[in-house]
Amino acid sequence: MTKNPDCIFCKIVKKEISAEIIYEDDSLISFLDINPVNKGHILLIPKEHYRWMTDLPDTLLSKIYTKSKYLMEKIKTALKADFVVLSVVGIDVPHFHVHLLPRYNDDGLANFWPTKKYENDELKKYGDILRATLK
Repeated sequence: MTKNPDCIFCKIVKKEISAEIIYEDDSLISFLDINPVNKGHILLIPKEHYRWMTDLPDTLLSKIYTKSKYLMEKIKTALKADFVVLSVVGIDVPHFHVHLLPRYNDDGLANFWPTKKYENDELKKYGDILRATLK
């Protein structure tokens, strides 16, 4: 199993650093985020070290999202959340991870990050650029 000795998440996997583990199996581990957006905010990570989502084998990526769905349902029920948000950011810790955030209609959090506007023909331009990469 690939590990990065300097990665805090790899240290959690190896139990060198304690964490409040919520779920664990042979290839995944989930634990409470120590800086939660809302209480009950958990992280789900592969036990193997992968930097980016695009680095993961498809079978492992599929397992992460299937397990995320299961955990989201359990979080919603256990914490009486109105809904649970899945987010992939991956900036603070360079080990692919999924955030599962319990949300409440009155929690005062923004629904998403700030948005921007396309100007003039930019919408079509960006559409063309992105579609061209799919060919």
